[in-house]
Amino acid sequence: MPAPKPFPAPTERHPVLTLDGTPHEETVFLKSVIAHPNITVGDYSYTTDFSGNRDYAALLAPYLYPGAPERLEIGKFCSIAHGVRFITASSMHPMGGVSTYPFRIFSRDDISAYREECAGRGDTVVGHDVWLGFEARVMPGVRIGHGAIVAACAVVSRDVPDYAIVAGNPARVVRMRFDPETVARLLALAWWDWPIAAIQAALPAIEAGDLAALAACAPATCELAANPS
Repeated sequence: MPAPKPFPAPTERHPVLTLDGTPHEETVFLKSVIAHPNITVGDYSYTTDFSGNRDYAALLAPYLYPGAPERLEIGKFCSIAHGVRFITASSMHPMGGVSTYPFRIFSRDDISAYREECAGRGDTVVGHDVWLGFEARVMPGVRIGHGAIVAACAVVSRDVPDYAIVAGNPARVVRMRFDPETVARLLALAWWDWPIAAIQAALPAIEAGDLAALAACAPATCELAANPS
């Protein structure tokens, strides 16, 4: 593989260029296009969407309103395919009685009990280096672990372990990407937190799945080698 070119800034709106050099307008770094008080997005996480809707907060989390009692947190280096939706807690109807009809949403004075029920479902959290496939659905309060893969059209209604592959409705673990020891080593390395220059230097190791080489590229390791005590 050739040496990687300089990486775009995480604030770049359209980081992908087509063959003729024009920006691929359907692909965006989410950090550059979402300014929603209830959504946080890590560096370099992107989506590709062909719907023409450019309100990316509403596109990804249509029920999450500013000031809602829950949050959506997306980590770094996540890949989010067309049609992915986060169905956050504010979409839920009351289920403690005999009817699910949301009678009290029509009065701002009465809605507080519903907000409390929504808050109890918790935030939706996506870890780092997660791939969410075409039209996947993520339900309220779910945590998707680092390095996980969510298959196309999966409905994720429970937490996903780090480095698991899940598919189906409801989504279930199909297999783990790596054995427990490798997962522990990857979590300890946390390459997604390295400076982007260090990540690019480690790209051959990342692409080859060579953990020893990846560990040797870790910024702390390199600094120790350069400055032995």
